[in-house]
Amino acid sequence: MVVVAILAAGRGTRMKSSLPKVLHSLGGRSLVERVLESVEPLSPSRRIVIVGYQSEEVQASMHLTPSLEFVEQTVQLGTGHAIQQLLPHLEGYIGDLLILNGDLPLIRSETLKQMLQTHARNQNAATILTSHLPDPTGYGRVFCNGENIVQQMVEHKDCTVAQRQNQRINAGVYCFRWPNLAKVLPHLQANNAQKEYYLTDAVTQVGQVMAVDVEDYQEILGINDRLQLATAAEILQRRVKEKWMLAGVTLIDPTSITIDETVELQPDVIIEPQTHLRGNTVIKTGSHIGPGSFIENSQLSENVTVQYSVVTDSTVQAGSRIGPYAHLRGHVEVGAGCRVGNFVELKNTQLGDRTNAAHLSYLGDSVVGNQVNIGAGTITANYDGVKKHRTKIGDRTKTGANSVLVAPLTLGDDVYIAAGSTVTEDVPDDSLVIARSRQVVKPAWRKKS
Repeated sequence: MVVVAILAAGRGTRMKSSLPKVLHSLGGRSLVERVLESVEPLSPSRRIVIVGYQSEEVQASMHLTPSLEFVEQTVQLGTGHAIQQLLPHLEGYIGDLLILNGDLPLIRSETLKQMLQTHARNQNAATILTSHLPDPTGYGRVFCNGENIVQQMVEHKDCTVAQRQNQRINAGVYCFRWPNLAKVLPHLQANNAQKEYYLTDAVTQVGQVMAVDVEDYQEILGINDRLQLATAAEILQRRVKEKWMLAGVTLIDPTSITIDETVELQPDVIIEPQTHLRGNTVIKTGSHIGPGSFIENSQLSENVTVQYSVVTDSTVQAGSRIGPYAHLRGHVEVGAGCRVGNFVELKNTQLGDRTNAAHLSYLGDSVVGNQVNIGAGTITANYDGVKKHRTKIGDRTKTGANSVLVAPLTLGDDVYIAAGSTVTEDVPDDSLVIARSRQVVKPAWRKKS
């Protein structure tokens, strides 16, 4: 049985931000959300987040995560002080407590499982995660004997010059036998340069403590400033892109492409350079995305092509072509075999199958049928200055170039709109609409000199 506690009370002053550090985003999720995801496969009996700075905002950001508990550390006096806040909440508990920092977004579930297994197998009073860093500056040092039994732990700021030569660092991940830790916590003292209560001071007082080295030190890189956030983003992107390339996705110039960890790709998808995939995006097999495209929270079916375009909060069915220079936003639904071409914007619009809007058009708040052809320059005038109105276009209807459709408006099936028309009234099926002034030609119109 294990209870998880995540330390998320600090402000993170080096981030130079009013946003709490743990809420900064990395690959589509906040730092603390990533830590929560890493512990989920462990099936903890309870998950407790210790909050402090802007606690209401931190709690609100996780309102969709079920069964979370929050404990407030009103004054931040160190990691030991944070865990002291759990004493009344874990009274009578006799299992293990796994403690992680909320700014440890790259930690893997497999590493935590290995740590818990080592803890149980050796019947340790505490087990800590450690690593050997090429540059350990800023990290607390861990000193062990030949059997990885911890002898001493010293915060970087309190290390002597000689102690700072030790490259084994404390990753800030601990597993304690809770009854042992609960006895020690009330007696921690702030005898250090920062006048804080360190959890590390409790480590050597609870009984046998063992260190477990993580193989990939990048897993335990914490986030304290924007430079470290950028470094973590690079590591995460490398992981994500390696995963998809091994799964059969082609990334042309991977260094210029970014993919959120929340994105799902199928084999034989091709991603061109300067393309960015965000949020809950799904792209199915045979699709060709980019170059120069941005896809966010959208679902693209099989054999879709998108070039130099932006697609957000939308769905595109099989075989449709988007772009170049198209913009789909606000819950657009594009049917199968459609063409949405050059400089076309769709907003909150549904296109039926095999419908084309090839260039220079805006369709907003519209429902468009099957096999419709939207002529160049067609505009739905959907806003009257107060409300948005709907336009409905029936199957096989064609709008001529430079048509303006003033909503609310319904065009039936097989309607033809003459070029240059401004249509303000509903049109029945099988009709030709001409809504423009008759052409007048006046020869010899210039004054005689």
